Amino acid sequence: MKLDPETLETLSYPQKTLIVSIPVRMDDGSLKIFEGYRVQHSELRGPFKGGFRYFPAVNLDEIKALATEMSFKCAVAGIPYGGGKGGVCCNTKEMSDGELERLTRKYVQAIYQIIGPEHDIPAPDMYTNAQMMAWFMDEYSRLVNKYQPGVVTGKPIEVGGSLGRDAATAQGGAYVLMEYMERKKLKPGKTKVIIQGYGNAGSHAAEILHNLGFIIVGVSDSQGGLYNPKGMDPICIQKSKKKDGTVIKCSQEGEPVKPHEILEKPCDILVLAAMENQVNEKNMKNIKAKLILELANGPINNEADEYLSKKGVDIIPDILANAGGVTVSYFEWLQNQQAYYWPLEEVNVKLKRIMLESFNRILKFKHDYKCTMREAAYISAFDRMEKALKLRGSGAHLRCKVYQK
Repeated sequence: MKLDPETLETLSYPQKTLIVSIPVRMDDGSLKIFEGYRVQHSELRGPFKGGFRYFPAVNLDEIKALATEMSFKCAVAGIPYGGGKGGVCCNTKEMSDGELERLTRKYVQAIYQIIGPEHDIPAPDMYTNAQMMAWFMDEYSRLVNKYQPGVVTGKPIEVGGSLGRDAATAQGGAYVLMEYMERKKLKPGKTKVIIQGYGNAGSHAAEILHNLGFIIVGVSDSQGGLYNPKGMDPICIQKSKKKDGTVIKCSQEGEPVKPHEILEKPCDILVLAAMENQVNEKNMKNIKAKLILELANGPINNEADEYLSKKGVDIIPDILANAGGVTVSYFEWLQNQQAYYWPLEEVNVKLKRIMLESFNRILKFKHDYKCTMREAAYISAFDRMEKALKLRGSGAHLRCKVYQK
């Protein structure tokens, strides 16, 4: 695409990186120090936007990469945001609700001076949820002495959340998938789907695709999976997941398999809704799917992506496939700013329009450049970001260079 070298240089670095120590009083009376991060990659196209995660393996390089991906994702969707990301090294499975609330409020106290509704708007991510967003919003509002629901998205409906936000990532992916199916003249009723990851995105994807007529033949979570070539009921599995904390207890729906084995089972479509680097050089030759939908961030590593693309497997990339989440987050932010809230039908109509426009734009670049869908998605993002940088002038370059120091 003959990208301007200065644009590439500018976008290769985050504008600002913040590392914080977070002291939290635990339930047993001890004091524990957690390390947290907030990375702001680019504000060329609008305020920084991106979730924050609670996970034991969180590290700064990962957060930088995810913040960068968010810039591209927002540009792909054409929404007026730049990329940001945050995280705290912790294990939520070993923490009480009280400890998680104190951690969240302390995290806000540590980063609140660099966030805000017009500057940086966090959201849920891995092992963070709507309740934590409510705590986050409440603490920020207390610190600035003003009710500010727009400081964070993914909140409960009762405190400024948007209808449709919970299912937005999966719903956006489903809109793109159905457009792909129509172009290929494929029928959902004859299409078998495996979904890796049964958290928010994965469980909603299973239900949405099941209702559209797809045959769900496999599901999994971190503890294991289920496979049934004749199909299974995702609603029953979700009830079991809520009750027992895992899908494998719902053995009446399918044959139990190990977590990594579900990826290699026969299917037409593989939906990746778990973590990064799940498909890699160790298992790429065993993938049997003809199409992969990336609802997770970076679930296929570079080697596997190249191998599968050459093999003829179509991959709908993460920065398009899971952009429904940040798109409805944008809708929530707009509703907060207006203090006017939309019905679910309006949210979904607007989401579908943006997802299909983004998909069609990417297909045009794919045709023009004779490249993969992933490469076309990045071309789409770089095209918009380069234009924004040039229109804003040399000051945009200088601002980034100051931040890099």
